[in-house]
Amino acid sequence: MNWPRVFADLILVLHTAFIAFVLVGLILTWLGIFLRWRWVRGFSFRAAHMAAIAYVVVQAFFGIVCPLTIWENQLRVRAGQTAYDDRGFIHHWLHNLIFFDAPSWVFTLCYTVFGLLVLGTLIVAPPRWPRFLSTDAKGDARHGEAASI
Repeated sequence: MNWPRVFADLILVLHTAFIAFVLVGLILTWLGIFLRWRWVRGFSFRAAHMAAIAYVVVQAFFGIVCPLTIWENQLRVRAGQTAYDDRGFIHHWLHNLIFFDAPSWVFTLCYTVFGLLVLGTLIVAPPRWPRFLSTDAKGDARHGEAASI
């Protein structure tokens, strides 16, 4: 068995799941706000979602290649496969899936706009704060604990 290829494929699945979490997470958050799904106001989910897109935006601004892309590339080379070029994972798969090609600044702009959408969603529809972060024992409405969503 070609173990480097197996591990590279596992990283590909993990990377895809991360991207799906970021993209689908925002869509489900908006949908959940309108449909009054309580779970979309959960602090842990919203904090993890904001952290995920913030990580991507920071990487893009500083020209940092995602560690998952680096590890997958290294494993693909060990497995005798072709690694992604310098433009990275998302560019590679977008180009292969929908023939979309753009300079890196376009991707940075897209990541930034998406990150601002996530941040805006946190402001417009804030998450419920966990009780341990509340200033009082009752977890009053000032901290997102209101009965209505």
